[in-house]
Amino acid sequence: MSKVLFTASTYSHIVNFHRPYLAAFRQLGWTVEVVCGGTPMEIPEAHRVVYIPFEKEMLSPRNITAWRQLRRLMKEEGYDLVSCHTSLASFFTRMAMRGLKNRPKVACVAHGYLFGEENSAAKNLLLSTAEGLAAPVTDLLMTMNSWDTGYAMAHKLGKKIVEVPGIGLDTDRLRPVSGQERAALRAEWGVAEGDILLLYAAEFSGRKSQQVLIRAMTHLPEQVKLALPGQGALREACMALAEELGVAGRVLFPGQVQMARWYGAADLAVSASRSEGLPFNIMEAMYCGLPVVASRVKGHTDLLEESGAGLLYPYGDWAACAGCIQELLQDRGLAGRMGEQGRQAVQAYTLDRVQPVIMAQYGSLVPLEQPASAGVV
Repeated sequence: MSKVLFTASTYSHIVNFHRPYLAAFRQLGWTVEVVCGGTPMEIPEAHRVVYIPFEKEMLSPRNITAWRQLRRLMKEEGYDLVSCHTSLASFFTRMAMRGLKNRPKVACVAHGYLFGEENSAAKNLLLSTAEGLAAPVTDLLMTMNSWDTGYAMAHKLGKKIVEVPGIGLDTDRLRPVSGQERAALRAEWGVAEGDILLLYAAEFSGRKSQQVLIRAMTHLPEQVKLALPGQGALREACMALAEELGVAGRVLFPGQVQMARWYGAADLAVSASRSEGLPFNIMEAMYCGLPVVASRVKGHTDLLEESGAGLLYPYGDWAACAGCIQELLQDRGLAGRMGEQGRQAVQAYTLDRVQPVIMAQYGSLVPLEQPASAGVV
């Protein structure tokens, strides 16, 4: 029986993005295993999950321990295919296979390179060097935006490099919201009928830059409210900034939430991210018909420029961000057209369209079908 291994830095990454692919391999009769760190979560599609704690700091000694565990696993388990995800886990997974005889085929998905934009020269050098070291064991590299694709090709970061339309937006999670549900959620959070609700769902981290949007609120009318669902290390600092700037009453921090209700309650999606791959929060907003205002960075430009689904502002420029939001508030016809254009454009990124593309790429490395005598579990 053929065997596939998926690796990622956290359980949540696998659960949020890759369960359909685990299920697809299992339905083909493969043994499916997962290696990940972070907070344990149920992954029913996997036959086995191996916990390996990855540290966010690449040079942490604990990541050397993770590398040793991965290398032992590669030697013992006889995988046919390894699919690696997230920059850190992807690097150590591939390095664990360097020099191995009869190593498995390796497919790496670049969910957005973390170098090349707004980083220090030292960090860019470290991260780009890591990708170069892993390139010799990267049989297939799947990128998600034009910047990453161009960089990967110029630096030969994989034996085969293919740009794919993300990994597939699961629209089943985005059920339509009734007018009554919309009104109830807005009332619960103090958003009046005539208010404008901006929405940015993201982890509170330096890369996601929520503070840019909080500062933009000081340039926007009182009836504009900003919802920032999510958790993360910088959440309390962002709450303190809202207090300091006098906009705490207009910035909502609902924590981890079911996003369908919030997309239904919102009027406009926003993002302040420093760097992206092909962001799900923007695709989800587009699917729900929301116009978008986002920082002009890779991933955002891929989704918004040609589709006409939103406006872009220079990363970090909170005054320009406020200006784009004002433009859509003043021209509701433009906002409506952008919402509709986004709804149409995002159909190319849905799971039913993308999953066959990704599985075909896996199939270019290894035969996916089992021999006729193999059973499907």
